Amino acid sequence: MSDDVDAITAFLDELYPYRSQTQTYRELPDDGVPAADVVALVRELAGREDRIGDEGRVSGSLYSGDHEHYHVLSEVFEVFAHANVLQRDMYPSATKFEGEIVSMVAALLNGPAAGPDVCGVVTSGGSESLVTAVYAYREQAAKRGVTRPNLVIPRTAHVALDKGGHWLGVEIRHAPVGPDYRVDVDAMAALIDENTIALVGSAGNYPHGVIDPIPEIGALALQHGIGLHVDGCLGGLLLPWLEDIGVDVPPWDFRVPGVTSISADTHKYGYGLKGTSTLIYATKELRTNQWYAVPDWPGGLYVSPGLAGSRSGGLIAATWASLVINGRNGFRAGARDIHEATVRMVEGIRTRTPQLRIIGDPLFLVAFESDEVDVYLVNDELKRRGWRLNSLQLPPALHFCITRPNTAPGVVDAFLDDLEAAVAYAQEHAGQAAESGAMYGFGGTVDGNATLTAIMGGYLDAMYDTAPAGI
Repeated sequence: MSDDVDAITAFLDELYPYRSQTQTYRELPDDGVPAADVVALVRELAGREDRIGDEGRVSGSLYSGDHEHYHVLSEVFEVFAHANVLQRDMYPSATKFEGEIVSMVAALLNGPAAGPDVCGVVTSGGSESLVTAVYAYREQAAKRGVTRPNLVIPRTAHVALDKGGHWLGVEIRHAPVGPDYRVDVDAMAALIDENTIALVGSAGNYPHGVIDPIPEIGALALQHGIGLHVDGCLGGLLLPWLEDIGVDVPPWDFRVPGVTSISADTHKYGYGLKGTSTLIYATKELRTNQWYAVPDWPGGLYVSPGLAGSRSGGLIAATWASLVINGRNGFRAGARDIHEATVRMVEGIRTRTPQLRIIGDPLFLVAFESDEVDVYLVNDELKRRGWRLNSLQLPPALHFCITRPNTAPGVVDAFLDDLEAAVAYAQEHAGQAAESGAMYGFGGTVDGNATLTAIMGGYLDAMYDTAPAGI
């Protein structure tokens, strides 16, 4: 019984680490807490949580890592934090910021190659960009009489597309990937029918950083008279700069015939604050499908560009500021550092840990699998050594998405040292159940997936609960 209590306590402490260290508010306090005390607590928590990211030991998540940059963006955000950009008569600056963000991103993605009407919107993140794209293509297809829409995507495409299909009543058809982890275009072709609203390719995909064969998918889209959305949420604002410095980047943007829209996150390699992305369309006609207008509402004329109504002008202004502050030379320098770190990491993994197999030809995201060791055991040891990689499944793998904090002197070398030790640990503990992969293998069955779904739902429930006072 004591062991059970200890296990539950450890779980709760991991999920709610501040439950015994800070005041838990289950209702409003009678008297407001002094502002200085609130700010001091927030700074203390942030300092704890930023530490591992500042050390460059986290895959993805923190893309800039420059706290001076964050401070400047926070100052810009502060100025417009209270502004509701729904009211453009009061805050026409939002029109300047949002329009210029779209224009700058579209230019980076070679939007002029699509024609003079290239346009776009700013969203709250990559998921909203992808869900909105699904909606736009659904509405476009409805105009030609499609009532049972489907979307054909790679199995490795971001799961936000599946979420969008679930919410919007669009069937998502998954095409398998080949041995190189790029989508099988022939398999995509076999999934297309008269109800297919669009195709999707990734540049690069989240699991492996691989760029799908966009020219072949574009040709397929043109053949069937449907659109092609390229999900560049992850790599969209880095790949242009890698190409600019001479890296061989496969074709993927609006220069490819058939590409009709691209999503690219400004809060990733655009180095903006969290919560902004862009969705760029080849034509205004396509973008119009996401507008929602009601001319006869008692509350007045209602028009909205997307899911959100009220939006803070702070994030839009800060995103604009990040783009113009970095400029071409700043983004180019960041890309060069990331490329050099990627090359060193790939070479180091291949020479020092031959038990691991690199997936694809990494440009900025290094994914690896193994037939010789349990990669989840490798991950267990890396966690104990302070690293946070992303665990993949189907098949088991890990990835390290390289961002600017990871390019600091000594970070790559320290990672390779610890990775070598982690592989040795996995060899020594072969057959032992891994902590980070204990549930792996349980999925893929009806009962297993149902159980895992329930567990994941319970975890989300816990995220929105207050910390329990005790067991």
